[in-house]
Amino acid sequence: MNDFTLNAELRSDLGKGASRRLRRLASLVPAVVYGGEKAPESISMLAKEVAKLLENDAAYSHIIELNVGGTKQNVIIKALQRHPAKGHVLHADFVRVVAGQKLTAIVPVHFVGEAAPIKKGGEVSHVTSELEVSCLPKDLPEFIEVDLANAEIGSIIHLSDLKAPKGVEFVALAHGNDLAVANVHAPRVAPEAEEGAAE
Repeated sequence: MNDFTLNAELRSDLGKGASRRLRRLASLVPAVVYGGEKAPESISMLAKEVAKLLENDAAYSHIIELNVGGTKQNVIIKALQRHPAKGHVLHADFVRVVAGQKLTAIVPVHFVGEAAPIKKGGEVSHVTSELEVSCLPKDLPEFIEVDLANAEIGSIIHLSDLKAPKGVEFVALAHGNDLAVANVHAPRVAPEAEEGAAE
């Protein structure tokens, strides 16, 4: 059962000026759907529906049922263009999901076990909050978990240290890039003031 649905209408009025008019006059978000074996489609969606969908973080890495004028298709969010100050979505790109055909998607990272290195006096820095994965639609994970419970001070957690869910591949690793995901380092300021207070 698909929890994530969006209604949209086809739009024939294309170009930057048309997109601006859509946003200003009708509170609509212009978008493009591409991929699969079909031609790209230019669509528009109600801005409030898009905002409501994106309140749930899982929507970014979930298959969405897109209803375009009565025709339903499964898509994932490929890219969102946001207003630099207000943060609302100005434009969206969706990619069609084809069963049995691998897709690439951006999936959020969830960090767990951070208390352990912090208790040892370390500080944790997140290098990234999302990762690009490649998998079949049925294997698309909601998030990638990074466990920092055993991380030592001075250590860097790389993509190769993570256990990818079954059927999921990290795109950067497949291209030979072992990206840093997080690091644990000693505090930059010596905690003398805190020690004094503790005594």
